[in-house]
Amino acid sequence: QVQLVESGGGLVQAGGSLRLSCAPSGRTFGTYARGWFRQAPGKEREFVATISAGGGNTYYTASAQGRFTISRDNAKSTVYLQMNSLKPEDTGVYYCARLYGNWPSTTYSDFGSWGQGTQVTVSS
Repeated sequence: QVQLVESGGGLVQAGGSLRLSCAPSGRTFGTYARGWFRQAPGKEREFVATISAGGGNTYYTASAQGRFTISRDNAKSTVYLQMNSLKPEDTGVYYCARLYGNWPSTTYSDFGSWGQGTQVTVSS
């Protein structure tokens, strides 16, 4: 099974920005809806944003709405998460995954082909 690889995380001050990328490892992955989740220390993995296969539809959790933008470049099989106005509560490991269930979904179990995650740390 082809896995996804996340990159772009790092340490940033509150109010700063980061752009995360999600690309398949190895061979062609195909065009599917994907999503971003995050997991803070001691907490469950939570939904952040999702984008349809064609890129024309997106959905965000309330805390990300207006600050984060999910997008994709299907020619590169890459999905992005632009994060602006970052807050300390955005800190966590960010994971990318493919949607296997019906669109749209914010449910962890509907996603698969998880990457290893990329750490985002927002300092106050």
